[in-house]
Amino acid sequence: MDAPGAKLLEAISHTSPASTEETMSTSRPRKARKGRWRSPHGIPSLAGLASLFLLAVVILAAQQCLSSPGAPVTPTSEGRAGWYEIFFTTPRFPDDPGLHRGGVVDSLIAAIDSARQTVDVAVYDLDLMPVADALLRARDRGVRVRVVTETDNADTKAIARLRAGGIPVVTDEREGYMHNKFMVIDGERVWTGSMNFTDNDAYQNNNNAALIRSPDLARNYAAKFAAMFERRAFGPARSPGDTVPQLTIEGIPVENYFAPEDPTVEAIERAIRGARERIVFMAFSFTHPQIGSALLERARAGVEIHGVFESVGAETPASQFRRLRQAGIDVLKDGNPYNMHHKVFVIDRRVVIFGSYNFSRNAAQDNDENFLIVADPAMASLFEAEFARVYEQALNPPRAGWPVMEWALALR
Repeated sequence: MDAPGAKLLEAISHTSPASTEETMSTSRPRKARKGRWRSPHGIPSLAGLASLFLLAVVILAAQQCLSSPGAPVTPTSEGRAGWYEIFFTTPRFPDDPGLHRGGVVDSLIAAIDSARQTVDVAVYDLDLMPVADALLRARDRGVRVRVVTETDNADTKAIARLRAGGIPVVTDEREGYMHNKFMVIDGERVWTGSMNFTDNDAYQNNNNAALIRSPDLARNYAAKFAAMFERRAFGPARSPGDTVPQLTIEGIPVENYFAPEDPTVEAIERAIRGARERIVFMAFSFTHPQIGSALLERARAGVEIHGVFESVGAETPASQFRRLRQAGIDVLKDGNPYNMHHKVFVIDRRVVIFGSYNFSRNAAQDNDENFLIVADPAMASLFEAEFARVYEQALNPPRAGWPVMEWALALR
């Protein structure tokens, strides 16, 4: 492993588990590559090289879900019954910053550009200038735009541009993290998920986002935004009771929770313990023993469980990775050379848990967080497909030395 990667792992191993997960996802400084690169054990013949090249071409042609290396990224997305769209980032290897355009960012900008009256943004980190420009365009056409962000990330050029353009920006000014990644548009639509509005999260890290059309859900998020922006109530300073946790959107049961004021661990536990057949999960940080115990109980009951952990931090003492693996549960370390940043459970192919909330005590007790539990098989199928892609990449991580071949294999 290179020196920066070694220093990062050393820092994590000597840091309390509650303080590491958000630090790893911020775009400044960039996380060192994880040291999983492996050189081929032998040098192939020219014939072998030709065969590998031809195979790579075939794979690239066959993988219709992949973006062309010379084209902007296309997000994976699908709507259902007209009330939501789900997006997944598509990290590529080798990474080319010159191709960091399009993808989920275009969908985010389109949502901002569609605003007629209000845009309220609560995001842990924002460094994407095109997003800042979209917010400024909204302000210029008379839309009220307000922003809440994490104090530690308030020095980006994008935030400076917003402030210079007259958009008010509030920071949390406290030790815990304002870790949300949500936006409320016109009191009717909510954008939420795991993706910070950053170059890293949009183009290097595995992330998800959802655009949900529901005035009822928007009222919940608007109430939390108002608490932070207007009352400067962050973290434990907020009280529960200003939202409706149990909603129905076009006949679909939806639960909506905010940390630290809501019983978030209990809600996740309850959903996990309701599993009868299958659980899959993707976890950037999974250190909460109570959630780990719920998985172990379901495994003992015969439920099939598969999971992928972000590799950095997976072997730290607080991580649930070893505990689950030693119990015989199928868990892997991710194969993205950057970050696998999802925070997702899919239960019985019909229930999805997703949002900004890492599965940690820090998320439950200190940070400003949000997540949804949606009982919709159609949405679950989208997250199952993303899990399959991340799981396959964990089995076959990209290796240095064969960029075309491995780019194709890694993003199947």
